[in-house]
Order: sequence, then structure tokens, then C-alpha cells
Amino acid sequence: MLEPISIDLVALNVTSLLPMAITVFGALSIIVIDLAAKNLQKSFFTVLTVLFIILSLGAVIGFNGEDRAFFDVILSDGIAMISQMIILVTSALFVLLALGGRRFQEFAMAEFYALFLFMIAGFQFMVSSDNLIMIFIGLETASLALYTMIAMHNRAKAHEAAIKYFTMGALAAGFYTMSAMIFYALTGSVEIHQIALVLNARGFEPLVGVLAATVFMLGALGFKLSMVPFHTWTPDVYEGSSAALAGYMSIVPKIAGFVVAMRLFEMLIDSGVVWLENILYVAVIMTMTFGNIVALVQEDVKRMLAFSSIAHAGFVMAAILIGTTEANAGLFLYWILFMFANLGAFTMLWATRHRQNLWDNRYQHPFVKFSGMIKVSPTNAVIMGIFMFALAGMPPFSVFWGKLYLMSAAVNSGHIALAVIMALNSAMAVYYYMKLIVYMFLKDPVSDDENIYSSNMSTVLKVILGFAVFVTSISIVLVEPLLNIITNYVTLSGF
Repeated sequence: MLEPISIDLVALNVTSLLPMAITVFGALSIIVIDLAAKNLQKSFFTVLTVLFIILSLGAVIGFNGEDRAFFDVILSDGIAMISQMIILVTSALFVLLALGGRRFQEFAMAEFYALFLFMIAGFQFMVSSDNLIMIFIGLETASLALYTMIAMHNRAKAHEAAIKYFTMGALAAGFYTMSAMIFYALTGSVEIHQIALVLNARGFEPLVGVLAATVFMLGALGFKLSMVPFHTWTPDVYEGSSAALAGYMSIVPKIAGFVVAMRLFEMLIDSGVVWLENILYVAVIMTMTFGNIVALVQEDVKRMLAFSSIAHAGFVMAAILIGTTEANAGLFLYWILFMFANLGAFTMLWATRHRQNLWDNRYQHPFVKFSGMIKVSPTNAVIMGIFMFALAGMPPFSVFWGKLYLMSAAVNSGHIALAVIMALNSAMAVYYYMKLIVYMFLKDPVSDDENIYSSNMSTVLKVILGFAVFVTSISIVLVEPLLNIITNYVTLSGF
């Protein structure tokens, strides 16, 4: 007779699941509320979503349990906590963009907010585990929700974008599954820390198997991070999505991808196998350089920001290549500072959103749309200019300090050539960000109607813009305390 299996609930440390449980419960609650009471206003669901995000953030900040929990599937280390904070804060800020001045179909549907919370939960599971199966579940949960949210924008380009994203996502899922299978075949484990122990003990033999698993995983995560050559979906998906969702995609899915890449690739680089480092080195340089070169020739501001986000992702992936505690702390610092500048830029695009393309047959936000903006809407022109200066890495604005810190980490670790390439790419990026400045400040206006640049503006959007401008402008004061907090979390994780 088989003995019953006894499970110690205390040992499971179920409280480690609380942040994810709150977001999942919030999603289910929204679905139930919508079934029980029809025709509720979108502001109700928006505020309810923000409330659940804040509760989840409180659970993350207040967690004091063991690092490993729930059959060792959940890993609540410092990296998991700081990345969850970034995910939740970014999500709360971007979901508030639903309260724009105009009424768009997706924001009037309760399903959008439920999917949004399911997506957040998926990303939280991704960053809170080093189990390849749990990471995959989180990745697919978030991705499937995101595909649907893009399609809900109810435009022909939105449907095209969702299909392209879904197709490329299916390919990436296949790559991920193949990589996990090879790692399991080589080591008998799907947990990254166990994989590292076994491969180190064997001297990373057989090299062919480790190389195959690494290349497949680089393809899977490269898709999520928009790394070259897995970037092809990015500009079209950004163009087809609403500016609010495009801005969100440029930040949150990537921080989740960075954390998984950090846990896996830094383990492989630390092995001392040179070709592993060389593969990532080439990918990092190709991504940041290609993104910057193609952004130079774009005619639409949103597509320019899409290619620039590819370049930013390559720049930040350099931190994983460097692999020091300083570089890992720099990764999170850079992405936090980039988040506020990008939030502001995409919020400005969202504020100028029209249902029809008024300036171009294809593009919603061509450069010509912003011609002479300083004469028609000087306040908005100055605000947009601040975000362009910040994204270009111009001092004293936010992203400059992130770039400076990452290049300093590269120099301190002996990667002099990499630091030079990063500096050259930063100089290249200045040109296409300044292109918009030229249009706004030096060209004649296309119209004297100020409403063109505030057609979707609302009080909530003004508050978000004010907050983004404030953080972007005074970031020099925030860098040191922020860096101390990040370094403490990174050090706790053993990175």
C-alpha cells in the first residue's frame, strides 16, 4: 500500500507566490465584475487594475521569506524583486494612458484589463524563477495575452502586427523548447543553477551540445529582446500597435528577457569557454549598431523609436556580456532611467493620436507632423525635446547616466574595445533623435491648430508627462541613491 505524500505548507513558502497571485486574482475579478455588471466605464477598470498592481508591488517590497520556494520552482532573490518592481511600476504608469481624451475600442473592454494583468503575472513568473519550465510558462502566458491586446486595437495594421508577433513568437517558443530539451539531456535538470553545476563538473562537454542549446536559447531570448537578426517583427508590430502599448512593449517584455538572459548566459560566460562569449559579443555589437543605422533613415517617429529600442537593447545586453556586479547594477539603472524617458516619448505620441492619418497615407506619426511645433504648441515641443535629448544620452538628462555607468563598467572589466563601440553608437544615436528636434524647432508649422498636438490629451496624461519630465530632468540627483538600492539587490542575488 502506497503511503500518502505529505507536503509541509510552511516549507513550500506559499507567500512567495503572493505577488503573482494578486495579479491573477485581479484579472479574474475583472472578468467576473464585467459579467455581473455591464456597461461600466473604462476608468473604473483602469483604476481597479492600478489598485491590483499596487497591491502586488506591496507584496514584492514586503516579502522577507526564503529565496527558494514552492518545490524550488520560485526564486525570490534580489534580481527577481528589483525586476518585479520595474515591471509593476511601468505597468501602472502605462495602463493609466487608457484614460486619454479620446475613446478607443480596446480601452472600453474589460477583457483588455484582464489580459493586461495576466500578462504582468506571466512576466513576474519569468523573472522569479530559474526553472526553464516555469520561465516558459510565464513567457507564453505573457506573450499570448500581449498578442491579443495588440489585435484589440481594431485596425488593419493592428491585426497584421498581432499575426506577425504571434508567428515569430511561435518560432521563438520552438527555439526555447529545443534549448531546454538539450540542456535537460546534457544535465538531467531544468534548473539553471543545477545545469551550471553539472556542466562545470564536466568541463562543459560535449561542446557541440552546449553550443546548440546556447544558440537556440539566444534565438528565443533574442526575439523577446529584439536582438539582430531576430528583430524583424519589432518596427511593424510597434507601428501597428497603439502608442501606449508600443511604449510598454519597449520596456517590460525586455526587462523580463534581460533577467532570464542574465541568469543563463552569465553562467555560460563564467565557464571560461571563449566561443560562448564571442557569440554574445557579436550579437551585442550587431544589435546596437544595426538598430542605430536603420533608425537614421526612418520617416516615422514611432518606427524610429522602435529601431532605437533595438539599439538600446543591444547596449544593455553588453552588461550581461561583461558579467560583473557593477555591470548588472548598471543594467537595471539604465533600464529604469530609459523607462521614464521612453514613457514620456510614447505618451507624447499617444497625446497626438488621431483616428485618421492626417499627414501621410501610411504613417500615424511622420516627422513632418511635428514641423514647427514650437510655434504652435511650445510647451509640448519643449517636453518632447527633453525626452529626445534624454534618449539620445545627452547630459544632464537621465539615459546619459545609464550609458556612462555601463561604459565605465566595460572599461573597468577590461572590455576597452566594447566601450569604444558603445560610445560610437551613442554618438550615432544623437543624429536621429536630433532630427525630430530640427523638425520641431527649425521648420515651418504644417498647421496653426494647437489641437493637433493635444487631441488625445487628458489631465491624467498631463500628470504622467509631468512626472516623466521631472524624473528625466533631475535624474542626476536620483542616480546615486538608486544605484545603491539596485547594487544591494544585485549583491543579494550573488551576481
